[in-house]
Amino acid sequence: MPNTKDFDFDVLIVGGGPVGMLLASELRISRAEPVVLERLAERTPHSKAFGLHARSLESLDRRGLVERFRDGARSWNNGHFAGLDVWVDFSLLDSAHNYALLSEQTRTERLLEERAQELGVPVRRGHEVSAVRQDADGAEVDVTGPEGSYTLRGRYVVGTDGGRSLVRRSAGIGFPGTGGRVTARLADVVLADREKAPMGMERTERGLLFCVPLDEKYHRVATFDFQKGKEAGTELTLEEFTDSLREIWGDDLGAGEPRWLSWFTDSACQAERYREGRIFLAGDAAHTHFPVGGQGVNLGLQDVLNLGWKLAAEINGWAPQGLLDTYDTERQAPARNVLANTRAQIALMNPDPYVTQLRELFQELMTKDQVNRHIAEMLSGVGVRYDLQGPGHRLLGDFARDLTLETADATLTLPKLLHRATFALLDLGGRPEISEVYQEWGAGQAWAGRVRHVVAECAQEPELAGVLVRPDGYVAWAADKDASPAEIAKGLRSALAAWAGTTGDPARPVLR
Repeated sequence: MPNTKDFDFDVLIVGGGPVGMLLASELRISRAEPVVLERLAERTPHSKAFGLHARSLESLDRRGLVERFRDGARSWNNGHFAGLDVWVDFSLLDSAHNYALLSEQTRTERLLEERAQELGVPVRRGHEVSAVRQDADGAEVDVTGPEGSYTLRGRYVVGTDGGRSLVRRSAGIGFPGTGGRVTARLADVVLADREKAPMGMERTERGLLFCVPLDEKYHRVATFDFQKGKEAGTELTLEEFTDSLREIWGDDLGAGEPRWLSWFTDSACQAERYREGRIFLAGDAAHTHFPVGGQGVNLGLQDVLNLGWKLAAEINGWAPQGLLDTYDTERQAPARNVLANTRAQIALMNPDPYVTQLRELFQELMTKDQVNRHIAEMLSGVGVRYDLQGPGHRLLGDFARDLTLETADATLTLPKLLHRATFALLDLGGRPEISEVYQEWGAGQAWAGRVRHVVAECAQEPELAGVLVRPDGYVAWAADKDASPAEIAKGLRSALAAWAGTTGDPARPVLR
C-alpha cells in the first residue's frame, strides 16, 4: 500500500449532487478520507427529481438518517406508471417503508451535504475539475477554484458529475444508448387559470401534460412532445413553453412568472463499465434515462451504497481479491432494468391512437395485486437482488428485512446494527459453530470492527439459523436451522473470506 503522504485524499469525488454527497459519508464512516469537488458555488434551487422510493428509504434507515428525511416531508402510497389511470400501489410492498417520500432533489442534496460535513468531509464548492489522470498507484485531477488552479492526488477518483461526465470521458468509457425522440419542456410557473389545471399526468392526441402544485403560488408543469424536437444547446423560453401547452393541452392555463425553465429528451444511455482502473462512475455519470417514475436519484444513491464500503475496504487494506470489481457486476443490471422500464413507459405514453388499446390492457392487468406489486417493486428498487456466489439459500443476494432481535440484554433492530456500515453476523438459532467461526476469523483483529456478531432470537425468521448482512444491507450468507454444523461452518467461513476479508490497517482511527 502506498504511503498515505503520497495522497492529498483517499478518494476524489467529482460532483457534489446527492450521489456524491452520500458517497462521501459512506467513505467517511468507513474510515476513508474523501473530498467533494463541485463546480457550482451554490446549490441549485431547482429540482427535477422529487421523491425517494422505498429502497432508498430502507437504506437511509440503515444509516440512521431516515427520520431527518421524513421530518416535515409528505409521503404518499401511490405512484404512476406511464401515466395510466390505475395507480401503482406502494403499500403492497414488503417493506417497512412502503411509500414514496416527497423530498426535492435540492433538499435531498442539502441533507446529505449536512451529513457529510458532520462527519468532517471537506466539500469544495466553486471548484471545477478540468482534467483527470491515473497511473498504477493513484489518480489526479486538475481543479480551478476561487483562488486559482491546483492539482489533487488521490488513491481513487469517482465521477458523480452527471450525464455529460468529464470523468467518464477522461477514462475512455463508452456511453452507448438510444437518442431522444420525445422532447419534454418543463417549467415552474404561476398559472393564472389555476382552477383549470389538471392534477398529475394527462394524455391527449398530441402528447402528454404533467401538472402538480409545488406551493400556494407555483405549479410544476411539463409537456411531452412526440413530434417536435428541439435544437441542442438552445434555452427554453416562456413563449416556446406556452406554445407547447396550447399545442398539447389546447390552453396555456395563463402560465407566467417562470422561476425555472428546462427541457430534456428521452435519450437513455449506460456506461459500458463503471470502473476503469482507479476511476469509478456512479449516478448519472453511469446511466441516464427519461425521468419517469422518479427512479434516477434513487438508482444513483444505490450505486454509492454499493461502492462506498468496497472502496473503503480497499483503502483500509482488508478488501478480498476482486471485491472492487463486484461493484460493476452488481450495479449494471439494476440500471439496465431502469432504462428498460422507462423506455416501456415512453412507448405506453405515446399519443398515437394505436397505443390506446395497449394502455387499456395494461390498466386491466394493474388492477391485479400481483402485477401491481411487481411494478411497485420495479419502480421502488425493492425488487433488486444481487446474483451472489454461494450456497443457494432463499435470502442470498436479497436485501435483509427490518429484523427485530431479542438478545439476552436488549431489543435491537437490524437497521440500527448497520448504522456504522459494518457487517452484521446474526446467530438466530443458538448455533455454537457460528460463534466458533467468528472467533476463529476475528482472532487478533477485534480492532478492525468490521463485523458485529449478535446472538439473538427473531420471531420474523423462525427457520433461520444465521445470516451475514453486508454493510449495504444485502445478505452475503444465510443458513436455516435444519443445516448441519459442518454446512454452517463451511458456508460462513467462505462468506467471511469472500466479503469481509482477513486483514486490515489498524493505524486508521475509527470514527466516533
